[in-house]
Amino acid sequence: MNDSVHYQRLPHIPGLVLGAGRFAKFDFGRHYHLDYHIGIVTEGVQRQQYKGETQVLGPGFISLMPPGEIHDGACDSDAYTLRTFRVSQKLMLEASAELSDAHTGPELLGNVFEDPQTAARLFRLHNVMCSEAVSTLAIQSEWLSVLDALFTQTGAIRSGRDPNALSHAQWRRMQDYCLANLSEKITLDDLATLCGLGRFLFLRQFKRTVGMTPHAWLLRLRLEQACALLTQGSLSVAHIAQRVGFYDQSHFNRAFKQAFGVAPSGY
Repeated sequence: MNDSVHYQRLPHIPGLVLGAGRFAKFDFGRHYHLDYHIGIVTEGVQRQQYKGETQVLGPGFISLMPPGEIHDGACDSDAYTLRTFRVSQKLMLEASAELSDAHTGPELLGNVFEDPQTAARLFRLHNVMCSEAVSTLAIQSEWLSVLDALFTQTGAIRSGRDPNALSHAQWRRMQDYCLANLSEKITLDDLATLCGLGRFLFLRQFKRTVGMTPHAWLLRLRLEQACALLTQGSLSVAHIAQRVGFYDQSHFNRAFKQAFGVAPSGY
């Protein structure tokens, strides 16, 4: 079996590099990074030496490694698959500032711990980020939420989040903006800035106000507007799909049928 590895940058999250590899013979000798590393093994077992201790990383485990920490990594089974998130210090600093009142990077120590639920979320997020099959809004939201789960699990930063909901003015401003720009790409940054909040604080307050994620709420808004346009009967399905922000008609058809039980042509 040949070893293989692939790295991918994300234009909508500068400072993040995704890695995906399968290794049987390749040995990561003693090394360190200038960025933060979050790693999960999805198949097989990786063994690493860190601060004189042997740590084993298999499915359901998460490896956190901050900049400058010396460690290694080698196969401890027939082969193993590894997914990594390489997070620049600047990006991690920005995230930790949004997730807490701190304006310094998280006190993240090298750590391997078992958390199958969060590991599964990281795996799904990695796949989605690689394929870009979901909107930027959903990706940004889940990225911050997963980081929050990791920081909470490790006690890396202290939470300073405001538990209050969005004000009526913020909620109305955001609704009006989304309706006026439904045919355009709407990002988490757009909505948070509109409400005068950091992205994670916006996420928390939005969920408290609405009971849905911003992505799920916006998707429903697009579909509801599509229903209104379909009722008028003057536009083609393809035109309506673009009008409400779907640039892939097959994606529009699937989302519509999942929401209403019929294809747009049958509404």
